[in-house]
Amino acid sequence: MPELPEVETTRRGIMGHLIDQKVTKINIHQPALRWPVEVNKLTKGIVGQPFSSVNRRGKYLLFENSNGTMLCHLGMSGSMRIVTNREPPRKHDHIEWRLENGAVMRFHDPRRFGCVLWIDTNVEQHKLLRDLGPEPLSSSFSGDYLYQRSRTRKQAVKTFIMDSKIVVGVGNIYASEALFLAGIHPARQAGRVSRQRYELLVQSIKLTLKKSIKSGGTTLRDFVNSSGEPGYFRQQLNVYEKYDQACVRCHSPIKRIVQGQRATYYCSRCQR
Repeated sequence: MPELPEVETTRRGIMGHLIDQKVTKINIHQPALRWPVEVNKLTKGIVGQPFSSVNRRGKYLLFENSNGTMLCHLGMSGSMRIVTNREPPRKHDHIEWRLENGAVMRFHDPRRFGCVLWIDTNVEQHKLLRDLGPEPLSSSFSGDYLYQRSRTRKQAVKTFIMDSKIVVGVGNIYASEALFLAGIHPARQAGRVSRQRYELLVQSIKLTLKKSIKSGGTTLRDFVNSSGEPGYFRQQLNVYEKYDQACVRCHSPIKRIVQGQRATYYCSRCQR
């Protein structure tokens, strides 16, 4: 599934092509996504209007114009690409937005778990966004914040930081990598992590996400960025999917456990 760095990479890639460019036409080839696309509502809100901004909230992309906000999620394997109007649609290119400059934005989603919604009210109060925690790269996400939210929590620290109500966008790969950098065992109870170690964990989360965004995301299955290119952060992973390989720090074999039905990779010697 595209995680926060992949979504942010997509946002940055498509934004420059969309701002101040009017949408001249929308072609909806397949409206049956995670939730049915409201064709008439979306068309009325978008066509003839330029996008004023393209923002991100967690893993959601927010395309804003004077009429409202188009909220998109890439689902399990979706992508947004900018192509020329001469390039024919591929299989699973379900929606395309044609722009006055000749560019076309296409939403590709083989599994159809993504969504494209039109919201003409306060988007921050939409049911998909209103309960989300702070952005991990924002100043409001701090060691003290995690420490305060974790008190009395008995759940594992890894599942704690992957809870979108605590902080958005810390997916499975990035949680494993950040916990390794911080030297914290993924199964340690969240309520038993000190304030000082949470400060280190927050620094590690921010560093891991920033490095991944800079590298264009992590290549997993069929994720590609807005230009159709894969990400390259996977080449820099320390523990994720490194089971039984030597730890880059102490050379002990990397361990693997399952937490919340997700694979967790860690070094039992470096992480306590």
